[in-house]
Amino acid sequence: MQRNLKKIISFLQVVDSGSFTKAADILGLSRSMVSVDIKQLETELNVSLLTRNTRNIALTEVGKHFYEDFKHIQSQINEAFEKSQNLGTNISGLLRFSSTSEFGQRFILPLLPEFCRLYPRLKLQYSVNSSLDDLITEKLDVSIRLGNLKSSSLKMKKLGDYNIYLVASPEFVQKYQINQVSDLALVPWVNHSLLNWQDTQYVMQNNCGENFSIPSITSQYESNSAAVIHQMVLASLGIAICPAWLVNEDLNAKRLVHVLPEYHLPKQNIQLLYPSTSVLPAKTRTFIDYLVSNIRIES
Repeated sequence: MQRNLKKIISFLQVVDSGSFTKAADILGLSRSMVSVDIKQLETELNVSLLTRNTRNIALTEVGKHFYEDFKHIQSQINEAFEKSQNLGTNISGLLRFSSTSEFGQRFILPLLPEFCRLYPRLKLQYSVNSSLDDLITEKLDVSIRLGNLKSSSLKMKKLGDYNIYLVASPEFVQKYQINQVSDLALVPWVNHSLLNWQDTQYVMQNNCGENFSIPSITSQYESNSAAVIHQMVLASLGIAICPAWLVNEDLNAKRLVHVLPEYHLPKQNIQLLYPSTSVLPAKTRTFIDYLVSNIRIES
């Protein structure tokens, strides 16, 4: 086993990196040495683990099983090493996580000072991103995402939920009369560019429990930032669907109005996404538990 360990590590890194060259850089080896490791491993097993061409590599069926088995073993080894290195609650290492900018500023950043005080040996790398990251590609431990997400190979834990409102400025609703759901098709909208409107299919429900689909609308303005959308709505450029926690102060100050307030949009989830591994690293589990215990979302 010991003489094969280096070859197995080379194989796992090639698959994780998607490249012999990248794997060699990470391992501090030459590309030819990594290639020899893989060839010798395949010779000893008498199977092909990878298929190669000029552009990329891919796992064979046997390679896929071999990768999953040894990746599981690698995770267990890392977990055992981490437990030995960090007795009790002394968590260390690098924790990589992400969220959207607006949500992070409002709810995540205020919690970090205390978390850092509790775990002073833990290094944090916080990425601000609005897209649905591939946690494996981005090497993230946790991603905090808003909205009712589709099923995923990632593990999910609900952190909370929040209301969303249809909002516009007082000047906008004076210019455009919106008295019923069908009127929404006749006004300019400000949309989030990362949300597919057809896939989202927001349904509005009145006080009697009747459902009404928002009609096909024209997106005159778009942004991938909720903060930018918020400012565009304040500037009377269009109507938009915004999180309640982002616009509540403007509604109370009458800088914005709740359009068609007798209709309600479905609450949106706040999800913690993390890799689907059999052994969750202690640093990741600690961070998730901390957020679940401390975050408070106003509806």
